[in-house]
Amino acid sequence: MADIADFANDLVQERIDQALAARNAAKSASVIHSFLFCEGCDDPIPEGRRVASPGCTQCVQCQSIEEQREARHAR
Repeated sequence: MADIADFANDLVQERIDQALAARNAAKSASVIHSFLFCEGCDDPIPEGRRVASPGCTQCVQCQSIEEQREARHAR
């Protein structure tokens, strides 16, 4: 049988979900421009990448390294 603590937890979780959804919606709407230069190595980011991936901040090589690093830490 559910008690008041269960209802409170459900309400808090619902509010967190709503806040995260609003944050993600605002975040994707605000990220429009890509960097001209990679924040990792300062090399120019090719126009094709900037067009294909709006909001990118790294060149393909630095982005690949970052994703590999994140994948290793996620384990």
